[in-house]
Amino acid sequence: MPTRSRRLARLIASGLGSGYSPKAPGTAGSLLALALGAGLMTLSPWALPMAVAASILLGLASIGPAGGREDPGWVVIDEFAGQWIAMLALSHPSLPGLALAFALFRLFDIAKPGPIGWADRQGGAVGVMLDDVIAGAIAAVLLLALRAAVPGLV
Repeated sequence: MPTRSRRLARLIASGLGSGYSPKAPGTAGSLLALALGAGLMTLSPWALPMAVAASILLGLASIGPAGGREDPGWVVIDEFAGQWIAMLALSHPSLPGLALAFALFRLFDIAKPGPIGWADRQGGAVGVMLDDVIAGAIAAVLLLALRAAVPGLV
């Protein structure tokens, strides 16, 4: 029987259990993060950035104790961090903006081009978290460029 601390670590690492989805756990985690992030955006301008920081720190602290050193599919706290980073580029939680933030983040997280793939190969809790942090950052930069190019789009 897992200890209480291991159960808590698994709850955090699994994105409140969303990582146990039988199909596409990373997408399930990203969708839950998207919904939670949209709510956070309505609370305070600081809520989402604070959630990003908390998800990264909690992810780094929970992945090892939860048994997720090699990035098993059920570990999706990294998707929370990456999805929320992508959402930082939005001025408000509009449906088109949320859809673009989700699509861009998932595209980069799945395809793993360039530095995302490099980070994914690093292993350990840092590697598990870093590829999604980079994917979220690239998605955010593209969203910011879209906002500048097409005002009012997102």
